[in-house]
Amino acid sequence: MDTTHLSTRQRIARAGVAVGAAIVLLTGAAWRISADSQSTRSTSSSTSTGGHAAATVTTPITHAVAGGRDSYADIVKVVAPSVVTIHTEGRASVSPTQFQLPNDDFFRRFFGDPGDQEGPSRPPRSFRQRALGSGVIVAADGYILTNNHVVEGADDVRVEMTDGRTLVAKVVGADKASDLALVKVNASGLHPLALGNSDSVEVGDVVLAVGNPLGVGQTVTMGIISAKGRSTGSDRGSVSYEDFLQTDAPINHGNSGGALVNTKGELVGINSQILSETGGNIGIGFAIPSNMAKHVMDELKTTGKVTRAQLGVSVQAVTSEMAESLGLKDVGGAIIGSVTPGSAADRAGLKRGDVIEAFNGQPIHDTNTLRNRVADAMPGSTSDVTIARDGSQKHVSVKLDEASSDKVARPAGESDGSDTGALGVSVAPLTPELASRYRLPKDAHGVIVQEVSPDGRAAEAGIQAGDVIEEVNRQPVQTVDDLRAAVRKTTDRPLLLLVNRQGSELFVTVRSNNG
Repeated sequence: MDTTHLSTRQRIARAGVAVGAAIVLLTGAAWRISADSQSTRSTSSSTSTGGHAAATVTTPITHAVAGGRDSYADIVKVVAPSVVTIHTEGRASVSPTQFQLPNDDFFRRFFGDPGDQEGPSRPPRSFRQRALGSGVIVAADGYILTNNHVVEGADDVRVEMTDGRTLVAKVVGADKASDLALVKVNASGLHPLALGNSDSVEVGDVVLAVGNPLGVGQTVTMGIISAKGRSTGSDRGSVSYEDFLQTDAPINHGNSGGALVNTKGELVGINSQILSETGGNIGIGFAIPSNMAKHVMDELKTTGKVTRAQLGVSVQAVTSEMAESLGLKDVGGAIIGSVTPGSAADRAGLKRGDVIEAFNGQPIHDTNTLRNRVADAMPGSTSDVTIARDGSQKHVSVKLDEASSDKVARPAGESDGSDTGALGVSVAPLTPELASRYRLPKDAHGVIVQEVSPDGRAAEAGIQAGDVIEEVNRQPVQTVDDLRAAVRKTTDRPLLLLVNRQGSELFVTVRSNNG
């Protein structure tokens, strides 16, 4: 092709391509120079510090705190040697009458003929039962706190230390009511955990739970204090003393008796229970406060048992409607449902319907608070009880008795067609026949509820057939007319009924249809 005769347009196009190529080459050269310059500076910096050229250059974090670490490792190092695993073994027996086997050839072939051994003298079969829990070393001379339910019924208790030692332990004492036990090992080189003040713990504080869940080995979990002063109402006999710290730090089977510690590494609780529909952790765990544990531990160490005081009353919490009916300024306290004859409360003049607002100057929020406050006092000591009675506040001095297992300050629990429509109940005079039918005590008095309208105010308040209404607004009721008159008279506030339910007296508030 002849290139000597190019058109003007062709010449312009070729010139544009040449300029574009030149720009690309210049840009690449500039980038290369910049990269070489940075590499040179990096190498120079490395050489100036006396080292070799670094393979990678990193940017320093200018906001880091010198020596700081987002970790609880230092706390765990202090706490971990103080938390042990407890292995227990005991003998359990099963009566042959507990399980009835079918009279079938298949079962007879494997289990024998049920008729081979006749009569009630057939001995029960026994077997060894093993359990696992945790414990906390609280003294250098070998004392270890754990839960009563960890060692209850055990005849062999062994403690596994974090250093690999397994030691034989002796149960010094146990307190079923608080679910605490104290065991002791004879060993040296122990690391007791410092006891914290559980009263100073606040909701929202960070805590660590340490124990051996499900036997996997010592495990640490973290959470916060979710609530204080909790009571789960667990069945540990006739009475239990509970003032739990609630936490969402994961607690599982095997954690029982383990430590709940604050961020100072102090023991603030002994892990005891979980609340769960599945049996596993759902973030609702309970620990016995360290102050309660220390009180129990000191008594177990000294005498092997725990001695508590008692008032001799049955009580129930004051609801909002009760407070309104009684003319109380605040909702709270514990209202006395009955007073045990001859008890400390009876001797001091406390009466049914009195509202206990404070004990030795400390406010009473509910029945659980009252029970724990009284239990902490010494039997034989004199306490100041603040009550509300008939609209005024009074102080009563009470010399406390020693609590026994069956006498404690405890929480309370033919028709003539007569009807009280304002309440939604049908009542009748209490006769000996009706008292016998409903298993009422011989000295019960009042009117008995025979029918309760499911849509009435009484049903909403929990009134049941068989309840005996003994008082309305603190006034005794002997007849149906007494009840009607009392209901008619009250229009501006709820009715306060004293109800006898199978021998237990309790207060119930009901809003009548008059108001």
